[in-house]
Amino acid sequence: MVKIKKKYSFTNNRQIWRLIPTDSGKIIIEDRDKEQKEVFFSCLNITSGEVFFKGLQLQDKFWTGIETVYNDIIFFHNFLKPGLPIHNGIIAFDIKSKNILWKTDDYNYLFIKDDLVYVYKNKFEGKEFAALNYKTGIKSGDLGNDAKRINILREEELNKKNFEEYLFPKTFDASSEYSFIDKVNELKTQKTIAGEINYIEEKNLLFLNFHEILPGGNFRNIIRIIEIESKKVILEEILDRETKLLIPESFFIKNDLVFLIKEKTNLIVYSF
Repeated sequence: MVKIKKKYSFTNNRQIWRLIPTDSGKIIIEDRDKEQKEVFFSCLNITSGEVFFKGLQLQDKFWTGIETVYNDIIFFHNFLKPGLPIHNGIIAFDIKSKNILWKTDDYNYLFIKDDLVYVYKNKFEGKEFAALNYKTGIKSGDLGNDAKRINILREEELNKKNFEEYLFPKTFDASSEYSFIDKVNELKTQKTIAGEINYIEEKNLLFLNFHEILPGGNFRNIIRIIEIESKKVILEEILDRETKLLIPESFFIKNDLVFLIKEKTNLIVYSF
């Protein structure tokens, strides 16, 4: 039988907003306190759970987010105005030294390619583009207003990104052929289910994520892991004990690790 082993868990007792795995074996966790209007960032070793930093806050304690992580540098942004989803400025934070390397309010982030941060500023005539050194923020060159050239470079970089290490849930469609359709039918006879059933099939394991209807009309978000060959349930975890909303894609897999968010505040990682 395949063994599922709990590797680690992590919580700041705030709602986890985003999980961002990096290319250097780390994971950035963004959690938010909406009542106090504060956002915090933490960084862990993605395999062991070792904490590199926890509860980081920037000068703007709420209207801050992450553009990307590149070579262990987190590129943060602020917002043009509170409540408006328009990114503004760049703050480059080094994970290793835990220091801000550089920041700018003059430019906004577009993408990174070949160690250059491609940025823009809004002008009356349109956007003006430039490239900055990713470590220093020093301008490497002006790129004028040639949006077509910038879009080509951006597309080239997007096409290079490799997501083969990641598996994200698919929606189960009863009209299709599946080797595990009997397990889905069995699940439906055991529980009253609302919404879609999401699944991943990997390494002789079936990961099923679904919402059980509770008395009163709320839902319980559950993940069930089944060994396909033996047809045995080897793990069942309640991700949300009671919720008013159907929450899709409550888990993902990277290599041999499965990442779950429990009760919106707790990251739990299992190996298999």
